[in-house]
Amino acid sequence: MTKEIIAKAKERFEHSHQSLSREFAAIRAGRANASLLDRVSVEYYGAPTPLNQLASITIPEARVLLITPFDKSILKDIERAINESDLGINPANDGSVIRLVIPALTEETRKDLAKEVKKVAENAKIAIRNIRRDAMDEAKKAEKAKEITEDELKTLEKDIQKVTDDAVKHIDGMTASKEKELLEV
Repeated sequence: MTKEIIAKAKERFEHSHQSLSREFAAIRAGRANASLLDRVSVEYYGAPTPLNQLASITIPEARVLLITPFDKSILKDIERAINESDLGINPANDGSVIRLVIPALTEETRKDLAKEVKKVAENAKIAIRNIRRDAMDEAKKAEKAKEITEDELKTLEKDIQKVTDDAVKHIDGMTASKEKELLEV
């Protein structure tokens, strides 16, 4: 019973870490990264379709994304979707491919993005604390139902706190490396 509670909490922590990684990937750092386009959807035959399913995305240079659609007729739709997205980058359409030139970040933009990273990381920590609370509640219910003893409950609470601390340390490490990436010129 105790191992199940901890295993479930660890699994949920891992999901939080993966979610944070995806969020961090979407924050641009002044260099080309195909995951910047993960949230861009293109209207294709009446259905919103993720851009990465309609085109190949390559990085020919450090600050350039090259989007080559599998179907050339949707070039204008891709361009419109990028313009309507929150990327803030103007696409250059040459008739067969779209180029996105990622602008260099100013010092002020870097600091704003670093604040955004901290905010996203804090939300992830809140999620981790909520998972810990759920695991603690589950442990207390098990003790009330006489599935575990009071001593086992105390040990389990310590173990839950330890895996929670490890999860928070992991988030801190991810945050520090993303901030370093953003603030490096």
